[in-house]
Amino acid sequence: MAALGRMAPKLGCSWLWPSGVRGPEVGRRGVRALRRSPVRVLPSQKERRATAAEEQKRPPEPPPPPQPAVERGSAGPGLWYDKASPGDKRLGKVVTIAKSKKFRDHHGKVLLEGHRLIRDALEAGAVPRTLFFSTVGHLKELPEAELKGASLVKVKFEDIKNWSDLITPQGLIGIFSKPDHAKMSYPAAQLASSLPLLLICDNIRDPGNLGTILRSAAGAGCEKVLLTKGCVDPWEPKVLRAGMGAHFRLPIIADLDWESLPNNLPAAIQVCVADNKDPAARAETTSMPRGSSRAGPVHLKSKPKAAPEYEDEEGAADVCIPELAVQYYYENWTQAPVAVVIGGETHGLSPDALQLAASTGGKRLVIPMVTGMDSLNSAMAAAIVLFEGRRQLLQRHKQEDERQTFPVVG
Repeated sequence: MAALGRMAPKLGCSWLWPSGVRGPEVGRRGVRALRRSPVRVLPSQKERRATAAEEQKRPPEPPPPPQPAVERGSAGPGLWYDKASPGDKRLGKVVTIAKSKKFRDHHGKVLLEGHRLIRDALEAGAVPRTLFFSTVGHLKELPEAELKGASLVKVKFEDIKNWSDLITPQGLIGIFSKPDHAKMSYPAAQLASSLPLLLICDNIRDPGNLGTILRSAAGAGCEKVLLTKGCVDPWEPKVLRAGMGAHFRLPIIADLDWESLPNNLPAAIQVCVADNKDPAARAETTSMPRGSSRAGPVHLKSKPKAAPEYEDEEGAADVCIPELAVQYYYENWTQAPVAVVIGGETHGLSPDALQLAASTGGKRLVIPMVTGMDSLNSAMAAAIVLFEGRRQLLQRHKQEDERQTFPVVG
């Protein structure tokens, strides 16, 4: 038939094709027909019965191996824990992600290590999520009532040692919900010793310095600590270690911009800034690097937030800093309430800090040093100024109490 189809055009035989249809079109239809999928042939009922009988004769497949049961132990009435099996990677995963600031911000969790830090956190009302420990004795040193809502996992000390940042690990690591200062219950002794003294950290980027500053603020009886944007995360593990529990003794409010920072200050507060320029130095109006500060008007170079009207060759705008009264830190400068700004060692005091001080009638507090020394470590400067502020406030309170007890008769 195919041969006849090829010969039809030559012979002029139109009877081989239907009327109105040309030969090549029929050929294409044939090709399309051949490309269709074949019809599926179903097995007969007899074949299906034979297949079912064969399947019944086959031995059943063995069930999947059972998952190893989690071994549990008791650390006290109603306090149960899991024993990590060999190859358990929960500790490594948790520690790795909890050390990331992105994880802390996104999931709202922080990592604490050591008996004292974890005990202080529990007593202040921090919420534990997971605790890893090497011996049950570690749990006995913690308030058991605060642990009942947490997941407790016993691991080998070698595993904790591998993931710990401490030179001598204590065998106890905890994952806590990120504490909210408004919901914390700070120690009664700390609250009783609190003074109308606040600390503002301006661009403190070194974890060790910030932790030491927080520890000094707690020791001096500060009411609260405010951290501006640019400061290191206070819940970074190195800051926590250097703080020695200060995070759970006074409110710490972080990531504040200078526009919203005044909302966290009490009314009629005076803001002073710690400085290192001798007040006897001649006041000058000069162009100085950002963070430099001395008595009199100062022009600082800083990167503007918006396009400035005039710019220098480096693209930085001139920011005029108002004049502040300058005095030594041991002279009287406290009034209730008062705040102290400590700047970072790299950039020093920011123009925003100096403008805030000027708007509240604040002063520059100078720590005198021998000639040739440029500045002190920021943590050292904070400790000196804060404890002097504590001394002055306590002395003022004592004088007020004496006046009320023994009023002067005119």
